[in-house]
Amino acid sequence: MGFLALVVDKNDEGKTFGSVQELNIDDLPEGDVTVKVDYSTVNYKDGLCLGSGGGLVRNYPHVPGIDFAGTVMESQSDGFSKGDKVVLTGWRVGEVWWGGYSQIARVKSEWLVKLPEGMSTKTAMVVGTAGLTAMLAIDALENQGMKKDNGHVLVTGATGGVGSIATILLSQMGYEVAGVTGKSDSGDYLRELGASQVIPRNEIDEVTNRPLEKELWAGCVDAVGGAMLARVLGQMKYGTSVAAVGLAGGAQLPATVIPFLLRGVNLLGIDSVMRPISDRVSAWSKINQYLDISKLENVVEIRTLADLPDLGKSILKGEIRGRTVIDVNG
Repeated sequence: MGFLALVVDKNDEGKTFGSVQELNIDDLPEGDVTVKVDYSTVNYKDGLCLGSGGGLVRNYPHVPGIDFAGTVMESQSDGFSKGDKVVLTGWRVGEVWWGGYSQIARVKSEWLVKLPEGMSTKTAMVVGTAGLTAMLAIDALENQGMKKDNGHVLVTGATGGVGSIATILLSQMGYEVAGVTGKSDSGDYLRELGASQVIPRNEIDEVTNRPLEKELWAGCVDAVGGAMLARVLGQMKYGTSVAAVGLAGGAQLPATVIPFLLRGVNLLGIDSVMRPISDRVSAWSKINQYLDISKLENVVEIRTLADLPDLGKSILKGEIRGRTVIDVNG
C-alpha cells in the first residue's frame, strides 16, 4: 500500500534535504497502532528537524512532524479500535521516531489520546503541541494557587502558537490577560484573542540591575525565556508563579534568586513531550471545554506536505504567526 510522506535525508556531503516521496506500508517503524493521518502542524522543533536536525534526529532517512491527528486504521492494542479518532503529541515522535508528515503513521498505543467528544482532527491540530503545552502551563499555575481576582496574567510571546492559545484559554477561563509582543501591528490581534492589555516587547525584554520591581503579575505563561523571563521574575506578585514553556529569547537566565527568596515566586518547568497520559487526557478535555476555536480562524493557515521545507525555514526565523496546519492529504 503506497502513501505520501515528507522525507528528510542527507546527501554525501552531510547536508539535509526534504522532499515528498511515495512510501510503502512496510517502510513504517514498528508499533501496535497504525493511523491514517489527516492533519499535522508546524512547530519550532519541526523547523529544526526539517533542516539540520538540530541534534534531535538520530537516523536518516527520516519523517518529521512532532504531532498529528487522524483515524485508527489497524490496532493490536486493547485501548484502540479501528475508526477511533486520535491525537499524538510529543514522545520524541518526529524526532527519534517517524512522525506526522505522512499520510499513514505507525506508533505505540501508549502515545495516543482519543479525541474528546465533538473535537475534529483539524481542530486538534489547530491546537496541537502548542495548545496542549498552553493548557498544561495553565494547569500548573492553578495548581500553585493562581487566582482570577489577583490581577493580570502575563503571556510572553503572545502571538506565537503557545502564546495565542494560552491567551484565548486564560480569557475564556475568566482571567485578565496581558500579552507581550514585539510585533507593532499585533495589538488588535491579541485583543481579539482576549487580551485586555498589550505590552510592547521592548518594555520588558531588557535586563535590569534591580532584582525586584513593582509587583505586577498574578501569573505568567512564558514562551521566551532569557532576559525577558529574568525581568518578569522580578515583577511577579508575592507567592505567584511563572510557567516556563519555551526559550525563543535564549536558554540563559540572567536572574538572581531574590524573587524566590523575598517574594516566594515559583518557576515551574512545563514539559509536554514525556507528560503522562492521564495529564494529557485531562488537558485535552479542558481544551475542548474552554477553547473558542473561532478566535483562531483568521490566523490558521492550511498548507500541504510540499510546503514544509520552506515552512521549516520560516518558523526558525520567527516569521510564522498563529497556527499553520498541514493537510497531509491536500
